[in-house]
Amino acid sequence: MCPRRADETNRRETESPEVIDLPTADCYPMTVMPGMSRLFLDLSAGVPGAALPAVVSSNQHKWERPPLPAHWPELVKLLAAQNPSVSAAPAIAALAQGAGTVVTGQQVGLFGGPLFVPFKAATALARARQATAAGHPHAAIFWLATEDHDFAEIDHITFPAGRSLEKLQYADAAEIAAARPVGSLVIDERITPLIDRAAELLGPSDATDALVAAYQPGRTFAQAFADFYAKVFAAQGLLIVDASGREFHRLGAPVLRAAIERADEFHAALLERNAQLEADGYHAQVNVAPDSSLLFLIDEGTGARVALKRLPETASEPDGLWAVGQRKLTTLDLIAILSAEPERISPSALLRPVFQDFLLSNSLIIGGPAEIAYFAQSAVLYERILGRQTPAEPRFFGTLIEPAIAKLLQRHELSLEQVYAENPASLAQHLAARSMPVETKQKLAAAGNALDTELTSLVEWMQSQDQGLGQSAETSAGKIRYQMNRLRTLAANFQLQKEASLTRHAEAVGNALFPGGVLQERVHGAAYYFARHGLELAETLCVQAGSSCAGHTALWP
Repeated sequence: MCPRRADETNRRETESPEVIDLPTADCYPMTVMPGMSRLFLDLSAGVPGAALPAVVSSNQHKWERPPLPAHWPELVKLLAAQNPSVSAAPAIAALAQGAGTVVTGQQVGLFGGPLFVPFKAATALARARQATAAGHPHAAIFWLATEDHDFAEIDHITFPAGRSLEKLQYADAAEIAAARPVGSLVIDERITPLIDRAAELLGPSDATDALVAAYQPGRTFAQAFADFYAKVFAAQGLLIVDASGREFHRLGAPVLRAAIERADEFHAALLERNAQLEADGYHAQVNVAPDSSLLFLIDEGTGARVALKRLPETASEPDGLWAVGQRKLTTLDLIAILSAEPERISPSALLRPVFQDFLLSNSLIIGGPAEIAYFAQSAVLYERILGRQTPAEPRFFGTLIEPAIAKLLQRHELSLEQVYAENPASLAQHLAARSMPVETKQKLAAAGNALDTELTSLVEWMQSQDQGLGQSAETSAGKIRYQMNRLRTLAANFQLQKEASLTRHAEAVGNALFPGGVLQERVHGAAYYFARHGLELAETLCVQAGSSCAGHTALWP
């Protein structure tokens, strides 16, 4: 399918000659992206029976701000304390006057994480602008998922290095205290050689300076991640929040208390919802085990985040018990912890958006594929805890195409769809087949077409004589066609040997746009592109996220 191309409007210019602009954009349908779940695609497309009213497109949203909660003044003070910069002041002032919120977020990671992280922030900012322009003041908030504990997910980053890729890893996850919330982990001297190497790969730029300043020994991963993106999106007024502390958890305690006291009710509702999804042919994103709950407990000694398991009721414990490791707690025990140390009760992936929306009174949530799919399950929690469903919308999806790669795509007449359909080896074969002499192509095509015509006629004749004979003929014909394909492969391989650059071109295109068979936005570190294009890229992304493309955008130089 051909993309839809449009010139970028309101494009920011820069005085630096090293900054590479991205003036045009191709819009592809959502289905062009490999690896998207059917549940996400159906929710995003509004398929009857699968779509929830909460999953909307930006032009459908009415910007109905939920009523201000009683804790709003205190919440605004907490946000102001975490966002003291001059650039954040207008958004804080708007919130103090009752402005609505558009929220997104992500687990904190090494060196700013992958490219899709700023895609989320840009989408939230674009929607907040649209709401404000429509007469409904809104601010964009980025929620730091600092309580997640899978350090192996965030301890590394991959940056382009010429036409190859280089992975930087902070430490083996086994060296880190088991299952501790990643946001509170303190960066030590192991960061020094990594930040030096990152600076070499990125080159001198404002983004590199921001990265080096943020990721220093003695700082936590949460502090470093927040500082980097506060500088990247300073001009856009993005607010960043880490709600893992005591004051935020105290404000959100009603949601956590409901998850404790009504655990069995919520568990039954989730099981019923999962059964509905499976009956409709979908796969639930979050497994709900017989003893699972919606909560984790932060161990007071080790700081580990341990899942709270729900044990069935017994004659001696009619209200049931909770297991955390080898310990057993009563519901009253958990309520006591929540009252005294609310920060030790941590919400799961399904409960977190409800906890977040209770705190921030969101008008809209911006999420990635998995987060949007979560809403098919978490809707039952919204209904029972908040009595409303916060609308959600998919984030901006995109591929940034560097000038050298753009030249290769144009030279070999490659589309993004073709790149996504190949691996480096098969892409090299594709380039070789295209580069073969015209006479070779013609002879292969003529032989293949003639062979296929004759084989089809022969097999049909044999099938008309006898069914068994026809089946054997079909099998033999398949082997002959396979040998014809081998001839095409042999010719392509010969061309690859003659033109070694074709293999290099295929590898360069694959590493740049579809590294390891994964979307660029999920592998490449975002900091690389801010170093290449300048911090002005943040505004470009906001403009693109506010465009009419509801699928995947390819940004070209």
